[in-house]
Amino acid sequence: MTSERPDTAAGQEHGPPRDTAGGRSGGAPQPPRNGAVRRSLSGAARGVRAAGRGARVAGRGAGSAGHYAVSQARRAARAEGAGDSGLSRLIELHAFNAAGDAAVAISLAGTLFFQVPTGEARGQVALFLGLTMLPFAIVAPLIGPFLDRFSHGRRWAVGATMAIRCFLCWVLATAVVTESGWLFPAALGCLVASKAYGVTRAAAVPRLLPPDLTLVKANARVSLAGVVGAGVSAPLAILASTFGPEWSLRYGFVVFVLATIWAIRLPEKVDASQGEGELVLTGSTDQAGTTRRPRTRIPGAVAFALRANCGPRWLSGFLTMFMAFLLRDNPIGDWRPEVLLGLVIGAAGLGNTLGIAIGSVLKRLNPAVTVVLALLADVAVAALAALFYGLVTLVLLGLTAGLAQSLAKLSLDSTIQRDVPSRIQASAFARSDTTLQLAWVIGGFAGIAMPLMPQLGLGIAAGVLGAWAAFVLVSRPGSTAPART
Repeated sequence: MTSERPDTAAGQEHGPPRDTAGGRSGGAPQPPRNGAVRRSLSGAARGVRAAGRGARVAGRGAGSAGHYAVSQARRAARAEGAGDSGLSRLIELHAFNAAGDAAVAISLAGTLFFQVPTGEARGQVALFLGLTMLPFAIVAPLIGPFLDRFSHGRRWAVGATMAIRCFLCWVLATAVVTESGWLFPAALGCLVASKAYGVTRAAAVPRLLPPDLTLVKANARVSLAGVVGAGVSAPLAILASTFGPEWSLRYGFVVFVLATIWAIRLPEKVDASQGEGELVLTGSTDQAGTTRRPRTRIPGAVAFALRANCGPRWLSGFLTMFMAFLLRDNPIGDWRPEVLLGLVIGAAGLGNTLGIAIGSVLKRLNPAVTVVLALLADVAVAALAALFYGLVTLVLLGLTAGLAQSLAKLSLDSTIQRDVPSRIQASAFARSDTTLQLAWVIGGFAGIAMPLMPQLGLGIAAGVLGAWAAFVLVSRPGSTAPART
């Protein structure tokens, strides 16, 4: 006898036979069994748990990478005794400063110069930039002696430059949206406060210098921190600006709030000036005064390096203002003005970074030769850009200007370290930075007043630099004996 039970059992176990196409034959599909449902749900739950574990691992990995990057950066800032002397705090502060300046620049790149009529923009910028010469020409030489009379003066002076930009960023965030008349005053106020920070920081570096670190390397390390801070901040500011230019300014507001706190937390040695003297650009040496700090005239080699540095710094201010207006009215080819200006400024930033890297790597650098070569390189490339005006020559000009300015400044720092006594180095750096900032302002004013004709403007710039280079070479001292005391 035969039975159908085995076949039925086989059908129940293995399901209905499949046809050649892979589907089930013999009627509608059968619902899944409870065991299959449980297995499916169990697999899904295991997948969710695995995904959760993967997300946690990825989160921990990202957090560990971020923590590692921060710890490595802080370790580098504290290397060679910088952590013990307090220089690391100034390095971190400068990174915040550069990060905030980058946020302001990115926000205003498409607002300040590219949305206001050229004639109106040039007039307002010329007016306010002219007013910025007042603090550098009159007030700046008085800041040092004034702060010496008060405790914690320099830390609060550095903090004030951050707090002012913090307030102005908030004002700018509103002015950008409402097109308020405070746009230009607030923007140039940020510029002035940024330049004033450079002057106050210059006097702080010698006071925080560790024994195992030279002054040139310390300044190069501070400058490199600024490059890193700007590089990290720029993508964040660009991301914020996608929601509107005011958001990158509000991001800058937060950065400057943190910078203000960091400035107040600088070591007390920043305020100490016991036993220090004052360096004067003109006048005679006075060592016998009892009611004021002793005065020492600037050594010849330092004066020569300072004069040579004024050329690259003047060109930097000139290009910043001249190119901002030239490229918006006379773009090259089909390039957008914002892109062209970004390429030139980016090339200048790259050149500045290369100069810092070269200065921190080279063990020996002839300052007198370097400052002259930097000035002559600016003259040559400016003349080349005037003769063969185009995108390539403009990018080359920006790269050369940034590199020359950076190497010339490091050479000036080296000369001050070598020829100026340690007790007046703080005053020497404050005086030199004030002079260089004034040169930048004058260059910017010349760039605004220049007719918007590329060959003419760059040709005049090359002629001015050439005349200045001749003056610098003629005034070169015959002998540079160190002024050690």
